[in-house]
Amino acid sequence: MSPRRLLAVWHARNLEFLRDRSTLIFNFLFPLALVVAFAVIFGGQPRALFKVDVVLPAGAALDARLHPFLDTRYVDFVRIGPEDVDATIRKVGRHETDLLLDLRTAPRYWVNEDSPKGYLAEKLLLESAGGRATREPVSGAAVRYVDWLLPGILGMNMMFSCLFGVGYVVVRYRKSGFLRRLSATPVTAFEFGAAQVLSRLLLTVSVTSLLYAALALLVPFRNEGSTLLLLLVAVAGALAMISFGFMMAARFASEELANGAINLASWPMMLLSGVWFSLEGAPAWLQQAAKALPLTQMLVAARAVMLDGASFADVLPHLGWLAAMTLLFLGIAASGFRWRAD
Repeated sequence: MSPRRLLAVWHARNLEFLRDRSTLIFNFLFPLALVVAFAVIFGGQPRALFKVDVVLPAGAALDARLHPFLDTRYVDFVRIGPEDVDATIRKVGRHETDLLLDLRTAPRYWVNEDSPKGYLAEKLLLESAGGRATREPVSGAAVRYVDWLLPGILGMNMMFSCLFGVGYVVVRYRKSGFLRRLSATPVTAFEFGAAQVLSRLLLTVSVTSLLYAALALLVPFRNEGSTLLLLLVAVAGALAMISFGFMMAARFASEELANGAINLASWPMMLLSGVWFSLEGAPAWLQQAAKALPLTQMLVAARAVMLDGASFADVLPHLGWLAAMTLLFLGIAASGFRWRAD
């Protein structure tokens, strides 16, 4: 082995990396953005011991002058609208919320009689209110973390398969000259993209279905809704994410840049779409931004089917949003598609 030759190749590779400004900037900005994102999501005060959803009179604020219970420390009070009461009662039944308090008229609250944290939150409420509150008992089994996590894990696996399986491959085709040769044929950019999307869709949905079946045998989990509807949600979500990956790869010529850009897109989705944890305690603007992500729409619909037994009409808005995303991403990709690397 010649140290001189090794040093020459080492020097050339370093220059290659430093001259690729886009990759260099990504390697600096990505960890910085990741730390900032975690600081925004998990920053602030220490985590509360109890979570209580509160319905307030119109124009009122979460203030102890409205009710002394609102001044209790280590309780996370979340204001909800009157239209969310029914959905929140179901959350109380699933132990996702410890207590629901309605202060629009006389104090009234809903609590799950089988919830340990609900029992303690009720004691704190009655102590502060002097026992003057109407009790509405709710029953229901707790949603285990594995029940809540399963759609997130399968969705995350689909996301990586869709983004890298199309985005990275298309860039490699362009860099190797395959797309340049294909451009001499009658195949249009839309036809090429549609073929890539449908191929990856078949592979992704097939693998996810096999994983779902295997997990159903190994780890019993909760599924209250239709399996066919759940499959439809998976197909709609996969189409949107595959189209997103194809849009990102429409013009990239560098595999390193494509890899960085796909990671830059996938990590925020993994953190903000509710794969591992709920964003209910995050800032309102962050929750609204997360709703625009295709993985968020897919996971919300999938959990509604599996945990609440939602019908087609219940998840139709999410399916419509995913379909609109698919058409938008494919349209942008087809209009700006580049066959050549130069």
